[in-house]
Amino acid sequence: MHSIHRNLSMFSMSIELSNLRSYQSAWFLTLLSSPSPTVSAVNGYPSPDISLQLMMVRRKSGCPDPRLQRQLRGQLRLLENDSREVMAVFSELSARLLSIHSDQDLIMVTFKTFEEIWKFLTYHSLGFIDHCMENLFLDQSFWLCSQEEEETGIKVSINEQSLNLMYRSLLVQEGAFFALYPDNLIRKITDNEINTYFETGSFTEDIAVITLLSVFALNYFICKYYLSPYHTAKGFCLAVINYEGIVLEEMSFQEGDKIEILGYYIECMEWFLGRHVFTGQIGFVKTTSPFFVRTQDLDFLEEEELSFFNKEEDLEEVIHLLKQTSITDVCSVYRIGESYSFLNGKIEEFLKNFKNLEATWAEEPATEGNNSASSPNKDIFPPPEAPCFHIHEDDAQASDIFESLLLFLNRKEYERNFKHLYDFSYPFINSMFYGFSEEEGLVSFLRLAREAAKKAGMPWALARLCFLLGRLSVKKLKFSQARVYFEEALRAIAGGFGDLYFVTALYTNLTVIYLTQKNKEKCAHVFDKATALLIGIPNYICSTDLESDILKYALKRTILSQNKHAEARACFLLAKHYSAHKQHEEALPFLERFQVLLNDLGLQNNLSNNCYIKLAESYNEKCLPHIVLSCIKVASSQSSGTLMDSLKMIDLVIKNASKLYGQRKYRPILPSQVAPYFIQALSSVFTTEQQGLCSTIYLSLAKLYSHHKLYGNAIVYMMKALDSVSAKPEEIINYLVSLAWLYILYRQYDVALAILNAVVDCSWSNPQQLGSTYNILAIALKRTNNTKEAAESYYKALHLSEETDMIHNQAIVLANFGTLCLQAAASKLAEHYYIRAVKLFSKLPSMDYSQEFIQVLLQLGCYYVGGTRREKGRFYYEWAFLVAMETSHLESQLQAIKLLCQFYSTVVPNEAQCVIYNEYQLSLARKMSNKVLEGQILETISQLYLSLGTERAYRSALEYTKRSLGIFIDLQKKEKEAYAWLRAGKIYYVLRQNELVDLYIQVAQDAALYTGDTNLGMELFEAAGDIFFNGTWDKEKAVTFYKDRALPLAVQTGNKTTELRLYNKLVELLVNLKSYEESLEYAKASLVLSVNLGNQLNERIAYHRLADIHHHLGHCELAEHFYLKALSLCSSPLEFEEETLYYMKVYLVLGDIIFYELKDPFDAAGYYHLALAAAMDLGNKKAQLKIYTRLAIIYHNFLVDREKSLFFYQKARTFATELNVRRINLAPDRCYKNS
Repeated sequence: MHSIHRNLSMFSMSIELSNLRSYQSAWFLTLLSSPSPTVSAVNGYPSPDISLQLMMVRRKSGCPDPRLQRQLRGQLRLLENDSREVMAVFSELSARLLSIHSDQDLIMVTFKTFEEIWKFLTYHSLGFIDHCMENLFLDQSFWLCSQEEEETGIKVSINEQSLNLMYRSLLVQEGAFFALYPDNLIRKITDNEINTYFETGSFTEDIAVITLLSVFALNYFICKYYLSPYHTAKGFCLAVINYEGIVLEEMSFQEGDKIEILGYYIECMEWFLGRHVFTGQIGFVKTTSPFFVRTQDLDFLEEEELSFFNKEEDLEEVIHLLKQTSITDVCSVYRIGESYSFLNGKIEEFLKNFKNLEATWAEEPATEGNNSASSPNKDIFPPPEAPCFHIHEDDAQASDIFESLLLFLNRKEYERNFKHLYDFSYPFINSMFYGFSEEEGLVSFLRLAREAAKKAGMPWALARLCFLLGRLSVKKLKFSQARVYFEEALRAIAGGFGDLYFVTALYTNLTVIYLTQKNKEKCAHVFDKATALLIGIPNYICSTDLESDILKYALKRTILSQNKHAEARACFLLAKHYSAHKQHEEALPFLERFQVLLNDLGLQNNLSNNCYIKLAESYNEKCLPHIVLSCIKVASSQSSGTLMDSLKMIDLVIKNASKLYGQRKYRPILPSQVAPYFIQALSSVFTTEQQGLCSTIYLSLAKLYSHHKLYGNAIVYMMKALDSVSAKPEEIINYLVSLAWLYILYRQYDVALAILNAVVDCSWSNPQQLGSTYNILAIALKRTNNTKEAAESYYKALHLSEETDMIHNQAIVLANFGTLCLQAAASKLAEHYYIRAVKLFSKLPSMDYSQEFIQVLLQLGCYYVGGTRREKGRFYYEWAFLVAMETSHLESQLQAIKLLCQFYSTVVPNEAQCVIYNEYQLSLARKMSNKVLEGQILETISQLYLSLGTERAYRSALEYTKRSLGIFIDLQKKEKEAYAWLRAGKIYYVLRQNELVDLYIQVAQDAALYTGDTNLGMELFEAAGDIFFNGTWDKEKAVTFYKDRALPLAVQTGNKTTELRLYNKLVELLVNLKSYEESLEYAKASLVLSVNLGNQLNERIAYHRLADIHHHLGHCELAEHFYLKALSLCSSPLEFEEETLYYMKVYLVLGDIIFYELKDPFDAAGYYHLALAAAMDLGNKKAQLKIYTRLAIIYHNFLVDREKSLFFYQKARTFATELNVRRINLAPDRCYKNS
């Protein structure tokens, strides 16, 4: 027996290492389920990582969704190389990210400590992992999907076997632990051995005494199965034996007696509280006595205890937040004009009702104030105030106070005012007694009252006074004195249970004193009874800070007995205790376990829903936004809940969703995750008082969908808001104008005009509303090209904004005037209005109306850049950029920076400035997590560096190309990926790193062919050939790409234009490589294709190239024929100087062919004369010198015309003198040396 006791104390050690560890000891370790497990099963070498597989499924059917799975895989791919966000999420989940394998939809994580894996498994059991992944990988539009569509989501599958092995391995690292086996034995497990200590049935004897020296911990139990679970019940039971109570508070009974269970009968506890049905005696009853218990479905929390889940503060702040987010400034702030048909019976009905309502209000006098004043006052009876007692030093007065105090305290039953006496925070000191300066004065008074109670024979007053004196002694750490008072109080009630809350508080405080003083002998008599009262009596009053130790002991017993209902109650009481003491960190593990037990017991009802919301509030305090949103998602999926539940969810989502984005995105006013909870709130049952929230929620939904540019959905909700509204006329006008603005955004201008005209005709509008209406009306008229009417409306809006002294509205309407003038081609007037608007905006705080100011600055900048004052336009671009930076508005910064990049790339080219602004644009794209834009910018910067033409610039271009390549691979943009590989190969070619050129080109080809797009493959092969074609070495490699790869694809696809271009490139390339015979074939093909296409320019080029090739091959007659064909295709008369130059060169070549190759001086002279005429027309002196020399030689040596010979020679000498040519040789020998 002593060895059992020793072992029992071992397994109840070290709970206070941390409260988290205290509850790790209480649950969730996986059972070593085989009847005789080996140590190696625990001490095996598990895999160092755990795989999580992500799959998009439809919630109802559980079937995979291939389309969404592809999108999910794309997101995984994007985050595979930049996993900071994923690491942050798994850090919240207490896991360590190892890697992402997008091709397998896998995420690998690991754990280093037992605490980490314990928390992760808790979150997994509560269903949070799936929803955390949804918030991480799915974009904002996912939460705005149609409610009619089947809901989809991410399902995370975890490798349970690896998880269990790692779990056991980390558990062993924590030291020895105990395991409950199916053979009803508890064994201690260490690294090397398994020792059997005791049967679970033996824990009921003397366990209280044994546990006194511990701090009530259970060092890591594994207890998933148990052969004979214990019962928990309410109602009545029948005794099957006789029992004689040992002390007054214990009940005596005979076999067959019927006993009513007070609170809960929990078989694993030592005692329960009962009432003898026949005698009416109330007392402790041993649960070890055999009973026939009529079990029933256990509702283990009383109605009063459920108030724990209700948030203490008023939900008015949530409603206020909703109203703030739903308010639209469309009727107070003018709008800048920006560059399904709902005009149906519904709109007409709205407008008709609106006019009827206006007429009704016009006829009725304004009696609202009178009605409210004359409304009958309802008598409100406040609850009676708690009695207060003044402490007097005068004996006569003191005796009167004693009498009233003793009468108040001597009531046998509990009453509401006694709560202040029992509560742990000592509220009675200030709420019930007054007239003393120090607590010692109160203590003296209570001592005197105690003596008076003794003399008067008032046992309950004496007991309560002793209890108060004991509590005040504990406060001063006088534990022995407190023990004396508590023992006296216990003797005074003499086994009475009239006030169960008092008895519970008394037993609890006395037990805590015994534990503090390590008084094992006395503690053994009260410990189990105090435990039975705390866990068995519903809604007891927490009266001491250390009652958690007693509750933890109760929790251990429930775990060992495998009584999940009782365990859930113990967890609830511990969570409630810590929450009451504002120790939310300590309460959280017990609250989590409570929810897990609710799930295990299948109690997914309102209680479970409330618990999830309470958990979400706790996670919110710990700043775990992903887990908060997941918790809310699980709660909403379990039950519809009440309106208040929905409002709590909305509040938590709004507070936490924005934290998911950090600085990487512009935080929206309302996150899209809140949409499902708005809709759930609308489906809740509304009372008359709650009806007003309907329109607020509809307005919030309309604003949310409008923010995401889903104007059709926004219009639907705005119309529902109008349907549900019972507001004042001015509020109805706000709704109508907001609806009109949505129709304008939706490009349904006729509907918007109908609504706005009705509002303008209304007499309810105040000047501010009317001005905003005229401004929006003008925007709609401008969109429908009614310029004159738009100008009139703008003028009225401007006049009203001046009357109301709204400077920002004046600025906006002036800017709109400027845009209207530009549309009407009145540029000077537009400039005038824009400048006036800018001056007014510059007087306002930039943070208030920054977006409108930025838009006006950019519009004015575009106006100047489009004209002649480009530098002035740049100034306004930069001003807009600075305002956007000051207000940290990322979208506006991006808009301004794009215009600046365009300015320096096309308007005033400046590569250096362009690189600087593109670099900043790249940083914005990263902050906004816009990978598509980031890839485009990297591509642009790479091209900019390439254009600089230096080796350093080439290397920078290579770096940016590789970065863009990584993004295109992640985005699965195969075409861009292929060109990025090719561009990298081109840069390596320029850098003369030839060993890498072929490699990168080959990968580019593979990427292009992977798409199956023949046109892409053809374009890429041609581009690859161009690298060598336009280069200075390895030109022959281009032939392969053109001839063997690109050309067959061009022929296959019937792309004649590309085919012709490739023929021309091949001809030029082969001629440069002196492969004249091979080039002849392609030159002929080029000529045929040019003729077929009717492309005269290409036909002329083809004839010219054929002539060149025949000339190189020595086919002089053919060369002459094709040259003449090429010349015949030239326009006549000649229009451009280039054509004359071409004539001159061709005729000169023809002359040389005839003279030198065909030895026909006479025909050659004719060609030379034609060439001379063209040269004279061009004024080309060098060409004239050359031609005059040729003619002089011909006429001097062959045609023997001395006069002409002398004439041409003199002309040649004149040009030779001008060009500083010293000698002209007229001998024909040089020309005919090969004859």
